[in-house]
Amino acid sequence: MGGDKMADGPGLAARRAALRLLDAVLRRGLPLEAALDAAARELTRGDDRALAHALAAAVLRRLPDLDALIDSATARPLPADAKARFALRIALAQALVLGTPGHAAIATVLPLVDGGPRKLVHGVFGTLMRRRVALPARPSLPGGVAQRWLAAWGRDMIDAAAEAIAAPAPIDLSFAVEPEAFDGVALAPRHRRLPPGTRVTELPGYAEGGWWVQDLAASIPARLLGAGGGRQALDLCAAPGGKTLQLAAAGWRVTALDNAPARLDRLRDNLARTGLPAELVLADVLDWAPPAPVDAILLDAPCSATGIFRRHPDVLHRVRAKDIAALAELQGRLLARAAGWLRPGGILVFATCSLEPQEGEAHLAAAEAAGLEPVPVLADELPPGILPDPRGHVRTLPSILADQGRLDGFFIARFRRAGQAGAD
Repeated sequence: MGGDKMADGPGLAARRAALRLLDAVLRRGLPLEAALDAAARELTRGDDRALAHALAAAVLRRLPDLDALIDSATARPLPADAKARFALRIALAQALVLGTPGHAAIATVLPLVDGGPRKLVHGVFGTLMRRRVALPARPSLPGGVAQRWLAAWGRDMIDAAAEAIAAPAPIDLSFAVEPEAFDGVALAPRHRRLPPGTRVTELPGYAEGGWWVQDLAASIPARLLGAGGGRQALDLCAAPGGKTLQLAAAGWRVTALDNAPARLDRLRDNLARTGLPAELVLADVLDWAPPAPVDAILLDAPCSATGIFRRHPDVLHRVRAKDIAALAELQGRLLARAAGWLRPGGILVFATCSLEPQEGEAHLAAAEAAGLEPVPVLADELPPGILPDPRGHVRTLPSILADQGRLDGFFIARFRRAGQAGAD
């Protein structure tokens, strides 16, 4: 899709890249971020690349509602993979989400289609604009996602998730030490929350490396390990490294493991920028083992990532039930293997950035079967406004801290290996 290239006018190359991005996500099932480099290969300007990403993300945030409008103006539904439907999605997202004047929105997408589809796109868009259509105030979630989450979390969470996906999330920063003066709202120690769209590389202290981008919910797993005092910790599936940086800043001797070279390079860059120490290992958890038992393990396991949908709306359109089941099975294997690497009395924190109980609460019994005893999380260990589940683990939902910008969805549980810790 989008392979027939004409002479691109101002902004057209960005729309063409957005079309390729949406095709990569919706037809080929690729993550939005992973597809960006290939889709934007012809873009030499950073603002054009940012525009392509913004257009694609805007479509993905409102996709069910955009498609409902398109279908309301056609005699029969367009095929899901029709280029005309993709072009209309982009035009409508510009006009109804990003505030682009209608004549400009349609003019910038018509060159993406040829022949009869061009007349169709122009006609459908014109019909909708004459009707003065608007998107619903509360976005619709994809049908399968809404059904899963309604069964798991109830209507209030569905409503909160719909509101959360409507716009980009705020930017959260984690600090190595408590900042003395820094803009933003502090929702926890060593934390600041800034408005969506903040250019982090332009913030004071970026080059000096005193902070890194990390959602408040994502900072909880490492917080639950506390101060390291020079003890040994493993950060498994570590990249891009926010939790590694937290652990190192808290005084742990960290070995950070990941099986993706590019992601490990990103972690290496983050360590260089912050000046924090960690040993990096390129390996698969299922094939590797530490040379000796360790004091603590943080396992932020590979998952569906449905909990970070407000930052990555593509996950709601790519992840299927079979993917969740396969990832849950992998998580169980990783948890069982890591459990054997703890010293007696050692602590393991297990986390997934998923809103699927199959990737969270369902692992509690298996962890105990692997010789891990639950260590309940206490309310005073968590940022204000976040409470542990009555069973002692942590479940963050987009309904939490709604007035402060909400949270990503995480499951976090803490365990201790049975037995008494020996003398060091």
